[in-house]
Amino acid sequence: MTKHRIYTTSVASVYVHYVAKAEKKGRTKAEVDQIILWLTDYSPEAFEALLADKTDFETFFAQAPALNPARETITGVICGVRIENIEDPLMREIRYLDKLIDELARGRPMETILRG
Repeated sequence: MTKHRIYTTSVASVYVHYVAKAEKKGRTKAEVDQIILWLTDYSPEAFEALLADKTDFETFFAQAPALNPARETITGVICGVRIENIEDPLMREIRYLDKLIDELARGRPMETILRG
C-alpha cells in the first residue's frame, strides 16, 4: 500500500499555510510556532532547521524529541473525520496539529489550545 501524500509533503510547504490561516484571523506566527513546539518538543532552532531542510511530515514526527502526552486529549472533527477514530498513528499526529491550528484561528486562548 502506498503512503498518503501528506507523509512525504514538506512541513515547510504546509507551515506557510498554517501561518497565513492564523494571521488572517488576527493571530501570529509566534503562536503557530508555540503550538508546534508544544506538540513536538523541538527547540526553536531545531524547528527552523527542519523547515529549511524541507523535512517531510513522516520524518518530522518520527524525529520529534518528545510528543506531548497531553496531545491525546485533543478530540473533535477535522476534515470530516473524528480524530479519536484515526487508526494510523502518523495521520493522527498530523490531524492533532491541524486541529490545534484550527483552534488558534477560531480565537481560542493559548492556554486552552495547549491543554493547560
